[in-house]
Amino acid sequence: MKKSLLSAVALTAMVAFSGNAWADLLVGVAGPLTGPNAAFGAQLQKGAEQAAADINAAGGINGEQIKIVLGDDVSDPKQGVSVANKFVADGVKFVIGHFNSGVSIPASEVYAENGIMQITPASTNPTFTERGLWNTFRTCGRDDQQGAVAGAYIAANFKDAKVAVVHDKTPYGQGLADLTKAAMNEAGVTEAVYEGITAGDKDFSALIAKMKEAGVSVVYYGGLHTEFGLIERQAADQGLKATFMSGDGIVSNELASIAGDAVDGTLMTFAPDPRKNPAAKDLVEKFRAAGFEPEAYTLYSYAALQIVAEGAKAAGGNDPQAVAENIKGKGPFKTVIGDFGYDDKGDITRPDYVMYTWKKGDDGKYTYFQNE
Repeated sequence: MKKSLLSAVALTAMVAFSGNAWADLLVGVAGPLTGPNAAFGAQLQKGAEQAAADINAAGGINGEQIKIVLGDDVSDPKQGVSVANKFVADGVKFVIGHFNSGVSIPASEVYAENGIMQITPASTNPTFTERGLWNTFRTCGRDDQQGAVAGAYIAANFKDAKVAVVHDKTPYGQGLADLTKAAMNEAGVTEAVYEGITAGDKDFSALIAKMKEAGVSVVYYGGLHTEFGLIERQAADQGLKATFMSGDGIVSNELASIAGDAVDGTLMTFAPDPRKNPAAKDLVEKFRAAGFEPEAYTLYSYAALQIVAEGAKAAGGNDPQAVAENIKGKGPFKTVIGDFGYDDKGDITRPDYVMYTWKKGDDGKYTYFQNE
């Protein structure tokens, strides 16, 4: 009887140990999966899911298989915190996301307090990595770098123009607009109009009238493609002839469907097109074969999970804090968007922004092309 009881206890212990040793590694993917910015949420989701499939097929992360847990924050900070708390309850160890800086910043505090490492493919506000948290990383650059490029471009190409600087009052949009404005001002160009709009607005007649009255011929916008496309379309309808420029918040072909022909000639800052990186060739073809164009942040999301895997490999385990320490202490790491390492804040050490112009491609559809 005693022998049978001991055998049963031993067997139970072995099963329990085996279950823990080979449990799924939960990775949260958070972003606007629904709502007006769902195109960006889809990019984060598709990129991370494909990375998980590929890493799992190669054996997983230190023997554990990745299981993706989705969180829809609809680009809302409060919902982002709710998603973060749900991830904590679910046992998530790493988070790929969020998309909006205004969501990533408060959510990161929940993650930091609960031992979860976060790596965003898209949140560019400097504050995200400037607070001294152990757990914040990104695969994209920062708005102070992007703003410097945009501001210098305006000063070099539109020195005598009347410039309007417009933003959507969010940490991302206003942050990028203000940093662009600062760089532009430092180079000797002072804006003629500085205005904030509210994300979700549909009618920009008053703003456009103000810009027309001021004689504006260049409009810099900090925010996302949803409002920017409407501003461009309405400006064209109301006779405001101006060059429009924005940042990486408009990197979606949805912009053309919103702005119509008014998108022609739009200038945009973004990193060199990751789809053209030779290391991403086979992956890009895999996405396209599945009917998904991996534009904008898709490959940045894929790379984020690659960084987690590389950091875990260097750490020799999947503890998030140990992984974070190894990501900062080692590298560069190979990813589909290139090789890069990290500084002590969690920022990549290879920032790069270039200028793009929106125009018609060979298929007659508007999209963005990197300037020569």
